[in-house]
Amino acid sequence: MKRQPPIQRWDQETTLVIQIASFVSLFSFLFYFRRGDLLLYGDAVAHINIARRVIDSLTPGPLQLGTVWLPLPHLLMVPFLFSDSAWRTGIAGSIPSLLAYVLGTVGIFRLVRSVLSGNEKPDAAARVAAWIAMLIYAANPNLIYLQSTAMTEALYLALFIWAIVHFAEFVIAVRANPKVSSSLLKCGWSVLGACLTRYDGWFLAVVLVSAAVLVTIQFLKANPILKIALVKFVLLCAAGPLLWVAYNAAVYRNPLEFANGPYSARAIEQRSATVTMPSHPGAHDLPVAFSYFFKSAQINMVEGAWQRVWVLVLLAGTLIVLLLQRSYWPLLLLWLPIPFYMLSIAYSGVPIFLPTWWPFSLYNVRYGLEMLPAFAALVAVLVYSGLKMRKDRWTQATVVVAAAAVISISYISAWRVQPVCYREAWTNSRTRLSLETALATNLQMLPHDSTFLMYLGDHVGALQQAGIPLHQVINEGNHRPWKAPADPQGLWERALAEPQQYADYVIAFDGDPVAAKVDRNHLQSVVVLHTPGQPLCTVYWTRRPPGNHSG
Repeated sequence: MKRQPPIQRWDQETTLVIQIASFVSLFSFLFYFRRGDLLLYGDAVAHINIARRVIDSLTPGPLQLGTVWLPLPHLLMVPFLFSDSAWRTGIAGSIPSLLAYVLGTVGIFRLVRSVLSGNEKPDAAARVAAWIAMLIYAANPNLIYLQSTAMTEALYLALFIWAIVHFAEFVIAVRANPKVSSSLLKCGWSVLGACLTRYDGWFLAVVLVSAAVLVTIQFLKANPILKIALVKFVLLCAAGPLLWVAYNAAVYRNPLEFANGPYSARAIEQRSATVTMPSHPGAHDLPVAFSYFFKSAQINMVEGAWQRVWVLVLLAGTLIVLLLQRSYWPLLLLWLPIPFYMLSIAYSGVPIFLPTWWPFSLYNVRYGLEMLPAFAALVAVLVYSGLKMRKDRWTQATVVVAAAAVISISYISAWRVQPVCYREAWTNSRTRLSLETALATNLQMLPHDSTFLMYLGDHVGALQQAGIPLHQVINEGNHRPWKAPADPQGLWERALAEPQQYADYVIAFDGDPVAAKVDRNHLQSVVVLHTPGQPLCTVYWTRRPPGNHSG
């Protein structure tokens, strides 16, 4: 088969997409930075400080990456965390997200244009559809907020999209020339990055490996060398999960520590269960789990009656692929977040609380943003079909104007009520920030070289606000996790047993390990902080003269 001329991937249109995305990314970052909104999410604060502990700790190094959360987002932040200012303000955590937003925007543009044009040069209809997809993705108010923070959604979406981009281009290219396999290897590297960013990537890896095997089998006779590329692809896809399992086995003596350890989603749900809510909606119920996740996806697009419009156009684009344009089938892989989150909600202790459904609150609503690429690409398929169906300019103009109107009305209404991801972050941060600000204010009045004993799992933001280096704080990250079930000689354990020997001040929150294990009878209370909705916080002086850091 004669090979078609290759598509010029990085052309003027792509350059323009990069410029537009970069402008939107930087402008929105500056907007939220000036408002002090980069660190509203507690998880954003935690991500930044996990990365900071790699270089700023009494026991620095890769073991500070911990478990449960995958390491790539933290490793990408580390170079920017050498700056104390970038650490305290949260800018260090924003930079990888900003870059990921631009990459994701370029990726969705290239994905739609490549799939719709195949091996041919993109026509006007394919280019218009690609621009529509780019607009849906890049202008989404919730993504615009999240990409200004240290949250992992923007990074994962970029890697997810590029994995599908390269896989789709592999499928397209292998039809024309079975010897083409470079796209499959690029897909493998994208999947590896996704697997080290979020557990969604593990599910993606399984599905793409299965799909790649099926595609390769079709062309194996024409080119037996394809199996070498397939083996490399499988190894890349498996590398991320295997590395993380090996890390957990070596460090925690439990290869599944991230899934069943004390900080896993399941364990957290069990600790937070109450009589009125023993489990979350969708637990052990796949249909309900689907309903909550798909509803969160709709809320991330628009709130109100316009959700039905988005669902209809999404389904219409999907049906076109299933029934009329089966060569576009790689776009259906963008539906993968649905089964992954159904299983996670039903069987892995992952809750989603919606403002319009019981229990009428905001928690993990942002997970629905994972469906944004599907909305963008499959709505673009519908637009493309409309443009190709009728050739007259008035009909084509009507299709484009209608698409632009739906996008504009939806996103303008989202901005008016504030993006739901922003509201989620703001609502859940009020009492936490109040406590951390009060604590930071008190800590700044203590001698600057003081040492502390504190559990960092919940309120490390107070130290970040106060600008107290983490190497002045003995914390749970100084525990040697491979010493199980106990490590009486570890720094963390010794400090809990005899705080006077190791720290100038002890910071205890009711219910945390410090409050539970430190004998406070020989400590002098310095300040007690009462914040509604937060545990009681007490700062103790160990009666050791500040600056005496022996022991």
